[in-house]
Amino acid sequence: MPDGPGSALKTDFERDGYYFPLRAMSAEEALGYRKKLEAYEAVNGGPLQAAMRHQTHLLFTWADELIRHPKILDAVEEVIGPDILCWVTNFFIKEPKDGNFVSWHQDATYWGLEPADRILTAWVALSDAPIESGAMKFLAGSHKRGQLAHSDTFAEHNLLSRGQEIAVEVVEDEATEVVLKAGEFSLHHVLLAHGSHPNTTNERRIGFAIRYLPTSARQTKLRDAAVLVRGKDAYGHFDLFEGPKADLDEAALAAHKDSATRLHAAVYSGTDKKYFRA
Repeated sequence: MPDGPGSALKTDFERDGYYFPLRAMSAEEALGYRKKLEAYEAVNGGPLQAAMRHQTHLLFTWADELIRHPKILDAVEEVIGPDILCWVTNFFIKEPKDGNFVSWHQDATYWGLEPADRILTAWVALSDAPIESGAMKFLAGSHKRGQLAHSDTFAEHNLLSRGQEIAVEVVEDEATEVVLKAGEFSLHHVLLAHGSHPNTTNERRIGFAIRYLPTSARQTKLRDAAVLVRGKDAYGHFDLFEGPKADLDEAALAAHKDSATRLHAAVYSGTDKKYFRA
């Protein structure tokens, strides 16, 4: 992995708005996390649904391990510095041929976070993510265009909270396909335009998106919360949660409910929709 000031990771990220592939763990280790997810799903009769796909790190110890993975944090630190908060996690799971997609969008659109220059997502592949599975597409350099106009669609198969999409034409032939193997991850800027098509394979495509920000970042819409995963917080802009001591214990469920309530209020402000998509 690139390291040190001026590394290829930092230079390329600043130029393109993304960097991949980076390896967090072996394919076998990634399978171990996938098995923990799917063991819970098996007991509960189906794929992880609705609110549990969001802020999953506050519910399960294995998801908390992922947000603190040293190889992921080493790469994140290259870009945003040593004092790091995990604000949100989201599972983006595409079942075989289910038609789900992600419209072209910028993450920052409804988040209420500022400044945007050092806020990013680590997208961790817990399964292989070939083009045919609905791999992400990045539009290089689009993070330099600032916040673009978006429209809400609330489309049935759109995995985004509001079905939001960029209200300008995107030339997909200019986009980069983000092909990842299980255990690899990508980094992308909060203002990078990106999206993905449906999964046309017979296999699940499982991605775990971790939203990282420096402790200096602010939430402009409300008093928010996060988890300090590296360094120190000298600013106090966020209430700090600890990780779960046991999967789905009383404290974990309470922290998840608290965080989800704040997140809903931020993301859905300005609309009458009050829920996260399944």
